[in-house]
Amino acid sequence: MENWGSLGHLFVTVFLSNVASLMVNPAITDVTMAAVCPGKDECSLAIYLTGFQQAIAGLGSVFMMPLIGNLSDAYGRKTLLTVPLVLSIIPLVILAWKRTTTFFYAYYVFRTLTAMVTQGGVICIALGYLADTVSEAKRVSAFGVLSGVVSAAYVCGTLAARLLSTTQIFQVSAVISIIAALYMRVFLKDTTRHTDALEQPILNQGIENNQACSESSKKVDFFKGIPSPKDIICLLKSSITFSLAASIAFFNSLAEAGLEACLQYFLKARFHFMKDQFADVLLITYIGATISNVIFMPIFGPIIGEEVLLSLGLFAGFLNMFFDCIAWSAWVPYASAAFGVFLFLATPNIRSIISKQVGDNEQGVAQGCILGISSFANVISPLIFSPLSADRFLSEYNDEVFSERKSQ
Repeated sequence: MENWGSLGHLFVTVFLSNVASLMVNPAITDVTMAAVCPGKDECSLAIYLTGFQQAIAGLGSVFMMPLIGNLSDAYGRKTLLTVPLVLSIIPLVILAWKRTTTFFYAYYVFRTLTAMVTQGGVICIALGYLADTVSEAKRVSAFGVLSGVVSAAYVCGTLAARLLSTTQIFQVSAVISIIAALYMRVFLKDTTRHTDALEQPILNQGIENNQACSESSKKVDFFKGIPSPKDIICLLKSSITFSLAASIAFFNSLAEAGLEACLQYFLKARFHFMKDQFADVLLITYIGATISNVIFMPIFGPIIGEEVLLSLGLFAGFLNMFFDCIAWSAWVPYASAAFGVFLFLATPNIRSIISKQVGDNEQGVAQGCILGISSFANVISPLIFSPLSADRFLSEYNDEVFSERKSQ
């Protein structure tokens, strides 16, 4: 793979950043429940707070991802990558200091605000960096390796959460997030693009069917760098393949966000799962994802194509969600997690398909737009799933209480 030295530093940066942010996932449910509903296994308020945070962060990301991608096209990947890496440190430091109710709500506010940039900012810029550095023929393999690095970060972060106490988890994650930012600034070299730093096209000027879109090819002002709705529409209409990939990204993110927002609360209420059980399920999932993205996708991607791998990933996602939602025993989530071998093939293949539909100077804004669409799905998803989950948990809890009182 070309420029392996630069890519190696990028992968290390992405790995450290994701380890820091993801290792808190198994513990955050218990921290939220202890702060909001101490001593309880069912709490609708915690579900609504999580859904609200996901919705607000997603809404902000809808606007921030295209902006970050567009500005990284203009001002450089390294400069813009500094922003999400630094912002991700703040919420982790708060819970590393203390996890009382007051500190939790301070974390909640800062996490909600910073997630607008950090939730997809690192990946958005990393994808643009790869597109700048790797030839189109090898791009599917590079995107697969990047997804594998993220999955490996999940594995390492989950292992750390399995071994460390809750206090240590947040302290270690805060330190790693600081190291990630420093490592990037010291070792990562910016990519070189032969364009005027203040003049970036939103779309390919050569697209005959969308000549009106060329009006957007004007100088990028820092405060006006976000693409307009017209720019986004023109980009989506630039090809049928781009439009279809964007639609798949939206619905896939809608389903994944709904499951992510509610699954851990469902497992806690249904099977009384704790931090270690959550960590085990995530560990099984992301070990499989690491294997598929680092080994399976680079080998078979250039042979069978992104479309076949995308179909395989979407079908595995369906099976995973189906078995989780009908889980009848505590072992079912563990078995369902085994679909992680193919579950995470969908996203990198969508990104690879998108990357091939735009020009070299549009990689950042194109990936940012797709991440923005996925973030919009994250906004809608909690509005659908959080009320359903909260009502379900409350009704089951009330039925259990009623049965216990009746038996007495």
